[in-house]
Amino acid sequence: MSGITRWIALWLCAIVLITNSGIAQERTAVKQGFELSANSGKKILLIRPKVSVGEQSTGGLFEPNADWTDKARKNLDAALFKKQGALGNTVLVSPEAYGDQALVSEEYTNLFGAVASAVVNYQFFVGNRLPTKKRDNKAGVFDWSLGEGVRNIPGAQGADYALFIYNKDAYGSTGRKLLQIAAALGPGLAVKSGEHLGYAGLVDLKTGELLWLNADAAMGGDVREIDGAEKRVGQLLEEFPGSVEAVEKAKQP
Repeated sequence: MSGITRWIALWLCAIVLITNSGIAQERTAVKQGFELSANSGKKILLIRPKVSVGEQSTGGLFEPNADWTDKARKNLDAALFKKQGALGNTVLVSPEAYGDQALVSEEYTNLFGAVASAVVNYQFFVGNRLPTKKRDNKAGVFDWSLGEGVRNIPGAQGADYALFIYNKDAYGSTGRKLLQIAAALGPGLAVKSGEHLGYAGLVDLKTGELLWLNADAAMGGDVREIDGAEKRVGQLLEEFPGSVEAVEKAKQP
């Protein structure tokens, strides 16, 4: 094998490693006994999504980009607006909040992100499962909560459930991509370039219980573009309880 041929072979191997390193299995969980039928008359409060977009530095640090984040937020808001009619029940957009009320909404949005991350790390991955989550393991116990204080979120008084969305995109910088290639061609270390994380969850506004969660650590769609944001929202709300998609899937044999 010539030097050039060997280099090409190594390069192709690196591409395979790079591609596979971004693959993660999407996980969806529903609290035992919870069902939400389409057109049930229930009202879902859509909380303003938590959106962070930036660049992943060579060292792996997240460097926020205000312009990207603003563009992504507008695209995601528009995509969610288009998607509302397919969710099967009445969707209410959370009202504009100020002062202490805005702080409450922000705190619970951040709390949702933390709880969703804990679910992914300590329940979806069985090896890391917390002792309190190990009971009835075969039955798939799903018991997580944001606390009863969630009822104080602006707009909660007129709704039954709250839909939280957390989205974070870190696009690999040129330095990070070069490091990934060098690591694959050299010592064979796995260096990930970019992070595209998304959580969507439905919460009971009376109890604070997390009723449904969809989490994916390798989401598709560039949220800085309109079509990419629409793809992302489709993934976030895949099989949403009571949605047209969930109803059609349930009809399948």
